[in-house]
Amino acid sequence: MSALPAYASTLDRIWHYGYRILCALIFVFLIGPILIIIPLSFNAEPYFTFTHEMLSFDPAGYSLRWYEDFLSNADWIAAIKNSFIVGIASTILATVLGTLAALGLSRPQMPFRGLIMSILISPMIVPLIISAAGMFFFYSSVNLAQTYLGVVLAHTALGIPFVVITVTATLSGFDHSLTRAASSLGASPSYSFFKVVLPLVTPGVISGALFAFITSFDEVVVVIFLSGVEQRTMPLQMWSGIREQISPTILAVATILVAMSVLLLTVLELLRRRNERLRGITG
Repeated sequence: MSALPAYASTLDRIWHYGYRILCALIFVFLIGPILIIIPLSFNAEPYFTFTHEMLSFDPAGYSLRWYEDFLSNADWIAAIKNSFIVGIASTILATVLGTLAALGLSRPQMPFRGLIMSILISPMIVPLIISAAGMFFFYSSVNLAQTYLGVVLAHTALGIPFVVITVTATLSGFDHSLTRAASSLGASPSYSFFKVVLPLVTPGVISGALFAFITSFDEVVVVIFLSGVEQRTMPLQMWSGIREQISPTILAVATILVAMSVLLLTVLELLRRRNERLRGITG
């Protein structure tokens, strides 16, 4: 926090401290509902409220029983297994396809770039319920509904826009003369890609892949439409648990998801800073 200069007026001081207080209140308003679930996930009682023991910081009010229930419950284990299977598979597909699309869109001679980009990022703009309904009717007609492949392809479509945007942003300052120089020295297109292009766009590729994975891992609307009993993912299991059986186990799972999101966002920030250093931008 920068200090106020000695000649600052009263109005400047009011703005200086009032602005910081306002930012702090907004931060608490946005983050508070997320953070409140963390202590509740350690509640020893089977309901979603703070007990007297918790409010008085009595150790008797806290327990790991809901985390133990999560790790010992076959339905939750199957759900998290499905989430990782679908998330990893869709992330790989979205990363490969999105990177190839971004490479093509980065070329100045690419025709209809604006139109193609609009189509590729449309899953981010179209309301998810509309996309889910459309995918359900289309996948049902080709017998992909209630299959792992159908869910993976649907999540791939949702993840591709994030990869395209991040890789395109990374390629915005890419010097295409490097690939021409590599070709003039006898390098094949594939060799130029893996040795020249890919090392420079790797931060953007990894960032897009992480965004695609988070999108798949947290998505529930499309899964409700397309998945069957065997393809139930963790967000769908949480949704079903809230509707059918309210248990603090859901809070334990939510806490784990928050921790994963924080970890992935930290990795994204480190990659962003690395990308800036590679492009010669001081942070």
